[in-house]
Amino acid sequence: MANTLEKFGLRPSRQLNGSPFINAQNRYRISANNTTAIFQGDLVIPNTSGTITRYVAGTTNAVVGVFNGCFYTDPTTQKPTWKNYYPASTNASDITAFVIDGPDTVFEINASGTVAVTGLFSNYDVTNVTGNTQTGISYVQLDQSSANTTNTLPLMAIDISQDPSNSDTAATNANIVVRINNHFYKQKIGRAHV
Repeated sequence: MANTLEKFGLRPSRQLNGSPFINAQNRYRISANNTTAIFQGDLVIPNTSGTITRYVAGTTNAVVGVFNGCFYTDPTTQKPTWKNYYPASTNASDITAFVIDGPDTVFEINASGTVAVTGLFSNYDVTNVTGNTQTGISYVQLDQSSANTTNTLPLMAIDISQDPSNSDTAATNANIVVRINNHFYKQKIGRAHV
């Protein structure tokens, strides 16, 4: 049976020890005029400036977590604004991002191709597509072509979704259960960030 293609980035589902996800997240800062849009479900990385930005596929930067929205004073209307995504080049000095940053949080992500059970416990990158500006939801997917043992890849596949509409391992676009493999908070102390 074919899987339902639904791109949503990374969606939290539970903790690695099996306990439920209780919406735990922390606040971070995004610099004013950051030129990269960040969508709900995108991976984010820390900057040396004390801010975060979107993870770019194909890099080896440690990931701090998954973006879950932001709050700022709109520079045009001067009104407090909540968005599921950070609009690129927003000139506000008070951009607060909310990030699901627990190193043991487990997520689901849609695969860009076919991921068989034999692909579990491999490490993967994500696709590098932008999200939907109307919903604010990420369109990144697990890049099944990047499967490897490389420990700097951001995600590790640990299971196939139990959603009957997205669990067919013989078809493209199954939802894959992952954890962040290259997590900033699980790195050795002193690891450089960008």
